[in-house]
Amino acid sequence: MTGAEMVVQRQVDAYNRRDLEGFLACYAKDAKLWQPPHQLTESGIDALRTRYRERFEGAPSLQATIKRRLVLDRFVVDWEHVTGIAQGSLDAIAAYEVVDGRIANVWFLVP
Repeated sequence: MTGAEMVVQRQVDAYNRRDLEGFLACYAKDAKLWQPPHQLTESGIDALRTRYRERFEGAPSLQATIKRRLVLDRFVVDWEHVTGIAQGSLDAIAAYEVVDGRIANVWFLVP
């Protein structure tokens, strides 16, 4: 497992535990979340804290299962199946860029 893959897996594990601080520890302080092609949805650790605190508190059975994963150097691309959410379940692609051991950018592709 590469360093980039390890940090992404740590954040998936923390997500599934709804461990907010463990989850955020995987992200750079200036991390950015994107909706392609270039819509910035969150920027910075405080914005991520707000987004994921609400998500974790609102979904006590939240779980993400990785259906497929591709790794290329600092990039990790996951096909995620998320359950325990208001709409039942959701499939999405998350493309992570890891810089200096932390997630710097995430692009979410949702049908």
